[in-house]
Amino acid sequence: MTELKHITIGVLALQGAFVEHIRHLANAIKNGQYEEYHFSFPQVKTPEELATCDALIIPGGESTAMSLIAERTGMLSPLMDFINLEKPVWGTCAGLIFLAKQCVNGKEGQHFLGGMDIEVTRNAFGRQMDSFIADLDFSDFIDGVNMFPTTFIRAPVVSKLLDPPGAIHKRDTEASIIYSKNTYCNPHKVQVLKLLEDRNGFIVAVRQGNKLGTSFHPELSADSRFHKWFVDEFVLGKSY
Repeated sequence: MTELKHITIGVLALQGAFVEHIRHLANAIKNGQYEEYHFSFPQVKTPEELATCDALIIPGGESTAMSLIAERTGMLSPLMDFINLEKPVWGTCAGLIFLAKQCVNGKEGQHFLGGMDIEVTRNAFGRQMDSFIADLDFSDFIDGVNMFPTTFIRAPVVSKLLDPPGAIHKRDTEASIIYSKNTYCNPHKVQVLKLLEDRNGFIVAVRQGNKLGTSFHPELSADSRFHKWFVDEFVLGKSY
């Protein structure tokens, strides 16, 4: 009998929609193509739990609360260390903000993991009442996924790609910009995966090596194809 390969994809469970991500991960692997693997999808709340993970998802929620809870519980430094280990990480909505190198309209005391060379702008679409659902075409990078229900709730956008990698971009603006204290330099170039042409060309999905960020919440749909793509491309893929 062939020994199974153990893969642990943790979901950060400090705050936000972590249970929904776990449900989608479980659904995503329900077919015969993963028979050689044994998957675990733990809720991650401690450094010890994080240390067992081969990959991590940072869910949507409230980005300020998430970073402050991480600091208070002793998780902030381990999360930065995890970023620096070059392991796959996916951030959705608040998770995208947490992954960024810098943030417009950030709150005092807010922290950022600095895993992606991007600037994000919080609440770019407006307030809670401006939240919306849209069917988006991701077939450029996920085969056959041309109608995927995406939920935007007080969503951020990627407002700037930082070049060269590792750069900090200060600019003349009245908006409050907060910078990550992590000195990690992602060796890959940021790729824009999706922008909304009908909404000011806002960038809502980006990839940098084995780091992925989305403005929207795939975990709030009934469709697990985006999670399956993350498992196949980032966790099991051989590109990075």
